[in-house]
Amino acid sequence: MRAFLILEDGTVFAGTHIGAPREIISEIVFNTSMTGYPEVLTDPSYAGQAVCMTYPLIGNYGVCLEDMESKRAWPDGFIVRELSRMASNFRKDITIQEFLEKYDIPGIAGIDTRALTKILREKGTMNGMITTDVNYNLTSILPKLKEYTTGKVVEKVTCSHKYKIECKSGSAGKKVALLDLGAKANIALSLAERGCDVTVYPAFTKAEEILAGKPDGIMLSNGPGDPKECTSIIKEIRKLYDSDIAVFAICLGHQLMALAMGADTFRMKYGHRGGNHPVKDLQTGRVYISSQNHGYVVDTDKMDEKVAVPAFVNVNDGTNEGLSYTGKNIFTVQFHPEACPGPKDTGYLFDRFLEMMEVGKNA
Repeated sequence: MRAFLILEDGTVFAGTHIGAPREIISEIVFNTSMTGYPEVLTDPSYAGQAVCMTYPLIGNYGVCLEDMESKRAWPDGFIVRELSRMASNFRKDITIQEFLEKYDIPGIAGIDTRALTKILREKGTMNGMITTDVNYNLTSILPKLKEYTTGKVVEKVTCSHKYKIECKSGSAGKKVALLDLGAKANIALSLAERGCDVTVYPAFTKAEEILAGKPDGIMLSNGPGDPKECTSIIKEIRKLYDSDIAVFAICLGHQLMALAMGADTFRMKYGHRGGNHPVKDLQTGRVYISSQNHGYVVDTDKMDEKVAVPAFVNVNDGTNEGLSYTGKNIFTVQFHPEACPGPKDTGYLFDRFLEMMEVGKNA
């Protein structure tokens, strides 16, 4: 079946329909990862977006459901150059086509994804439609594309109730409160494997409830959308900052902590999405390969040095990748240390978090 990707600037790509048989309007973004498409498809940070994979062949190792970063898939749509209909991997449970159908994700294959990516890099992220309607009408479609917004997607992806994940070491360890803003599963797993008992809280939980659990540390997770939309969450995070409990934040959590402390964020032209982004630790000078998925960034020019100082910087474009909070047991990063692109270059940050909790406990 023929399919079309229509961008809000009027550009049209013709290809072949894949996945679920429905039409969508979404924000079109690109991911530069060569592998890891099951993790991309199940990352809650992609809610409200359709993902173009820049690597030309996607699906050749199928999907192992054990590798899912959440219980379902989140992108609105999926865009590839070529979708492998055969999967040759001993761990695979289903093919990529079966996965897209199972989770009701429509998509398009057979388009020039290099050309699409160049457009998004030159003109910036824009909205688009995936449709199988061969009689589409640009005049009526383009206004709809310009009107689309991802909205308050954190409400869509957060858990509905509090739950616990026990440590994997067999003995009681540090108690960590994880605020689920759209958390990837490997964040809680990374803590549990290091001996932490993790209590996961819905995004809109009051700070008082989190603090009543007497955690040794607080984890603020990744998540989707514009951080400035999360006004009520930002107010609660400010209370968590004032608690003097150790805090580690990733991605959206990093942005919300900065906003809570008077900094600003701005939308990037096309964002950072992929498993090959170099970040520099400003304390050691060492550069790490990181996994990233964000379209907004903290404006450090508007951060008071008495509150926080840059801790990591993106080697490619100089944007902020982390903050260390002055006089506080708090540090935050824009990238994903729970992911494994390096393969585990930045996993040491979880160990640093454990050390922070130990310091806080003995203070």
